[in-house]
Amino acid sequence: MTPNIQIDFIAVAAAVVACFFFGFIWFTVLFGKAWAIEMGMDPNDKPEPSAMMKSIAINTFGTFLLVWVFAHNIAVWNPTTWGLAPSDMSDGMNIAMAAVWTWLGFFVPVQLSNIAWGKMSWKLFAINSGYHLINLFIIASIITLL
Repeated sequence: MTPNIQIDFIAVAAAVVACFFFGFIWFTVLFGKAWAIEMGMDPNDKPEPSAMMKSIAINTFGTFLLVWVFAHNIAVWNPTTWGLAPSDMSDGMNIAMAAVWTWLGFFVPVQLSNIAWGKMSWKLFAINSGYHLINLFIIASIITLL
């Protein structure tokens, strides 16, 4: 049986844009100062515009990769991709399962490694891990519902 993976490019683009705005709010308004302090930065320092644009470009590319691969992962676990009857799970449950299991299996271990070997604080773990979990919920919601 060959899967029929259909990825909605508009949903991918929308998720990338949503992640950009969510990240801006998370790392400025909500946790910007705490995050900067935990990272060993001065929260009052402003980066040069060229450095900021480079960081935004790199981050946007990374976010695109995350969304693109996550969309494929969500599609592969959908029974209709394999020509089977749709799952009895609601969209909300599918979103939650995709986000939580991906976060738990791929993001939490990396963050724990940073605590074990990179001297990351538990506070920084909470800020970063919380961001990734909510971000995955946003991506899964857009990919699933759009």
